[in-house]
Amino acid sequence: MAANATSFSSPLADFKLAAGNLPPQVDYVLDTIANATAMQWTFTLLAIAVAYDQISYFMQKGSIVGPAFKLPFMGPFLESLNPKFEEYLEKWQSGPLSCVSIFHKFVVIASTRDLARKVFNSPTYVKPCVVDIATKILGEDSWVFLDGKAHVDYRKGLNGLFTRRALECYLPGQEAVYKQYFARFLQITKDAGGKPVPFMHEFRELMCTVSLRTFAGYYMPDSACKKISDDYYLVTAALDLVNFPIIIPYTRTWYGQRAARMVMDELAKCAAKSKVRMAAGGDITCIMDAWIKDMIDSKKWIEATEKGLSTEGLVKPSPLLRDFSDMEISRTLFTFLFASQDATSSAATNLFQVLANRPDVLDRVREENYRVRNGDIHAPVNLDQLESMTYTRAVVRELLRWRPPVLMVPYKAKKSFPVTDSYTVPKGAMIIPTTYMALRDPEVYENPDEFDPERYYTGDAEEKGAKNYLVFGTGPHYCLGQHYAQLNLALMIGKASIQLDWKHHATPDSDVIKVFATIFPKDDCPLTFEERKW
Repeated sequence: MAANATSFSSPLADFKLAAGNLPPQVDYVLDTIANATAMQWTFTLLAIAVAYDQISYFMQKGSIVGPAFKLPFMGPFLESLNPKFEEYLEKWQSGPLSCVSIFHKFVVIASTRDLARKVFNSPTYVKPCVVDIATKILGEDSWVFLDGKAHVDYRKGLNGLFTRRALECYLPGQEAVYKQYFARFLQITKDAGGKPVPFMHEFRELMCTVSLRTFAGYYMPDSACKKISDDYYLVTAALDLVNFPIIIPYTRTWYGQRAARMVMDELAKCAAKSKVRMAAGGDITCIMDAWIKDMIDSKKWIEATEKGLSTEGLVKPSPLLRDFSDMEISRTLFTFLFASQDATSSAATNLFQVLANRPDVLDRVREENYRVRNGDIHAPVNLDQLESMTYTRAVVRELLRWRPPVLMVPYKAKKSFPVTDSYTVPKGAMIIPTTYMALRDPEVYENPDEFDPERYYTGDAEEKGAKNYLVFGTGPHYCLGQHYAQLNLALMIGKASIQLDWKHHATPDSDVIKVFATIFPKDDCPLTFEERKW
């Protein structure tokens, strides 16, 4: 037994053939195998695995741009833990299609406008996967991963939440949050003795809070709002473009999954409260209310028609909705938060920075907002007034082109996808269209690297760049809340312009782009705020 514990015996060690039955070359090979040590077997199997990994990569890569060799098994995994914008840009500029392979996942990047649009508009071949680990964070059966008719039908039931009538209902809650946080910005500068403070994290908290109040209203207590605002970054940090295939305790993905579950639990509690209030005839104050009101109206309509009763005085939602459980409502609203939080935080941070650096633009935003409010800087605005602010909205539109919050939108190939005449994306691979190159196309946008709202105010960028403006995607999975997002940003920066003065304290990293799910200034936007005196 002791000898067995300290030595390795090949399973072929006792294999014998009659002399002369095999050529000497074969006999030599068999003898070598029979007498191989454990270490030799290990290295042989490892070499075979490495060779298989490389051959698999070469076969999937084909003729497109990509590394000549793959670091065995994990590829550029370590680089993906700390993504750099410059490396992304180099990859996009390397060719229309390029690739990397990380662990088991082969990734194809589509860099041109036309290829990006082809991916967005090919539901037969691809489906959204957000990032590789997202199904474990959002849930395998989340509606964002639905495909085909199931996705279309679910989405139709959400369209009513973003109508003009619905958006009007959400404005008072948004105004209240901005009032609260603008006062906080002033206090932060005061507490810092007038010295600049990086505000990126403050803007993240602001946009998280305004989203939660828009989605779930004041059913959520302030303490829960604060907890979610503080912890949501854990969800963001967990969603690297390509991650370790499984969730390991005490890693970023593990903490992200725990944070997501906490948010969904809080939203489910809000859904239960909203159901009680809306059943009692309450007014719509948030997205949750609007959705539950449609469920209640659908149930009343269905019951009346099934019993042959009059439907006079009843509202018939289109489409008619089933009753959703508290957790189903919660999980859907969590996807709204997932879609909006990082993108709007990026946009808010970059808006405050660029307008501080462009006082000519800020003055025009300020003048327009002052005029629309008839000189009352504290006056709320309705949707008609907000939509009439054409210059402010042009500023938002240009900001989203110049610093697009969504750089890439990952999809998964459901089957082999002939994306070009010469290249087919393998089944199971990720294919990721980027929006950035289309938004910086010099043939569409003059001086594309410059921030110039005039191109959307008096210029022809809206018409000329209709196919290039991929900020909100296109095709069956385009962003459901794109109108809401732009109006919300216009409301925020317009209100700030007439109530606050702020100064950007530039550093050498102010114009360096940092990637954290989306893009931010590397120095986190150091600012000081003062109350504006009129």
